[in-house]
Amino acid sequence: MKRFGVDVERRDDGTTILRCPEPLGPVPTSLVALLRDHAAKHPGRDFLCERDGKGAWRRATYGEVLAGANAVAQSLLDGGHGPDRPLAILSDNSVNQAIMMFGAMTVGVPVMPVSPAYSLMSQDHEKLNIVIGHNDPSVIYVDNPAPFAKALAAIDMSGRRLVVGAADGAPDTAELLADWLATVPGPAVDAAAAAIGPDTIGKILLTSGSTGLPKGVLNSHRMMTSNQVSIAQVCPFLTEEPPVFLDWLPWNHTFGGNHNLNMVLNNGGTLYIDEGRPLPGRIEATIANLREISPTLYLNVPRGFDLMLPLLEADDEARDGLFRNLKILFFAGAALPKNVWDRLDRLAVAVKGESVPITTSLGSTETAPAATFMNWHPKSAGNIGVPLPGNELKLVPNGDKLEIRMRGPIITPGYYKQDDLTAKAFDEENFFRIGDAGKFEDEDDPAEGVVFDGRVAENFKLLSGTWVHAGQLRLQAIAASSPVIQDAVVTGQDQDDVGLLAFISLDGCRSLAGGDLSPGELAAHPAVQQRLREGLAVHNAENPGSSTRIRRVLLMTELPQIDASEITDKGYINQRAVLTRRSALVDRLYTGDGDDIVVIE
Repeated sequence: MKRFGVDVERRDDGTTILRCPEPLGPVPTSLVALLRDHAAKHPGRDFLCERDGKGAWRRATYGEVLAGANAVAQSLLDGGHGPDRPLAILSDNSVNQAIMMFGAMTVGVPVMPVSPAYSLMSQDHEKLNIVIGHNDPSVIYVDNPAPFAKALAAIDMSGRRLVVGAADGAPDTAELLADWLATVPGPAVDAAAAAIGPDTIGKILLTSGSTGLPKGVLNSHRMMTSNQVSIAQVCPFLTEEPPVFLDWLPWNHTFGGNHNLNMVLNNGGTLYIDEGRPLPGRIEATIANLREISPTLYLNVPRGFDLMLPLLEADDEARDGLFRNLKILFFAGAALPKNVWDRLDRLAVAVKGESVPITTSLGSTETAPAATFMNWHPKSAGNIGVPLPGNELKLVPNGDKLEIRMRGPIITPGYYKQDDLTAKAFDEENFFRIGDAGKFEDEDDPAEGVVFDGRVAENFKLLSGTWVHAGQLRLQAIAASSPVIQDAVVTGQDQDDVGLLAFISLDGCRSLAGGDLSPGELAAHPAVQQRLREGLAVHNAENPGSSTRIRRVLLMTELPQIDASEITDKGYINQRAVLTRRSALVDRLYTGDGDDIVVIE
């Protein structure tokens, strides 16, 4: 990997702007052009692979994906569909979803992948109805309609076409994808594809919608292709041999759908769609796949690595499969705990005889997503690196924090049908306000990177007036109390001391308590509470200040609820929503007692 350093501009008001000194390289006009180019150069190379119903790999080549996309494109043209209304996709990652996605983009129809959780995990489908009603797609695609029956029945389908990948469980009005794929594309498809330019909107990606309507982030082709060019400049090995991915991350999210899928496409690689998930009972599928597939890059959220580690440590075949051809490990979404980092490093050394770089970046749905990149061994686990080629990072004093803002070709032009939010998202110099805070790893040498310093809006004050940096403290608390806590939110606004509402890790607690105990029994078990006290006591000794010392924890047994916006489908906790919905528990944490409350002296 290449390390370019930074150019630094310091202003009198305390603002600092970091720029990558390396200019951005030539950028393809669109994802559509990339698919067509790779299909012309190597039509028989595997692009996307997925398990079929019998467990064998279905392999779709670049030529096959392009042929399917062209047929879908012609079907959309024949139906009069255009750029004024998106095509919504409700299903999980699949070859069929990719064909629908690239087909829509070929003729300028924006693709709006919707989290399957809105259909499958929700009980009231309120958020799904809000999304469909506001964004008004003209076509909805569902790969396997049977599990989506209730969700589809809850949607107002007037003026919309429903396309399905399978007939079983489909409404009578549904159209089969197979019929669309039988459509013969004409010259109008090629003409439409040639008209797709850098400013054409390729996708509308939805934010988590933690408060009300999920924002529809406009993703132009310039955003997505520029991002991939900048990443390849830092990681030139991507262009030296086609990358191989094994990846589960959902395409309705910018990490999976832009960062990962587009990286494979940009560099002519192969993506194996992983049916595993970072959940007990699902992670085993990922381990089984690693016995067959040896990725050149492996990307995951910290929770995924944490769950994989004990299985990899007990399975040499899967361990060797992961590390044999690996160039880098990449994590995002949260900081990677030091113990997880060290265990991954030990496995890499055992297989390769040397460490594998472990990297991360900072970005969001609005940045396509990587705005920074960290490609060295940092001093702090929260280091998110420096700006990628073509991009700028502005750090602006905001209270006792430095607020991060971003500018460059990767930034969204705005939000779909929400011009008021678009205006608020940018400052007077057109820097995007991401809402995160950062601090320098080394004040005297900004090239050592920026350390994530929590969300600006999550911070609060104790009764003493001392600021609590909730985001960073949450990560420290989870790491210190391992394996008891799966996730947590920080409490203490207008209180004397800091506390936690903690979601217990059932597997972690059972490893301490033994037996097949209920969540309530685990929360009250002496071994669990002792480990929690000991871990947080060590944390408190190292962080004795009132804003960093954790005095009380309430171990919750009810999982975070997606319908209440407490958690996204990607597993990210919404601190504000949890504190609002569980305000009675916050009160009890500070005024009551019980077997589920642990006090650290």
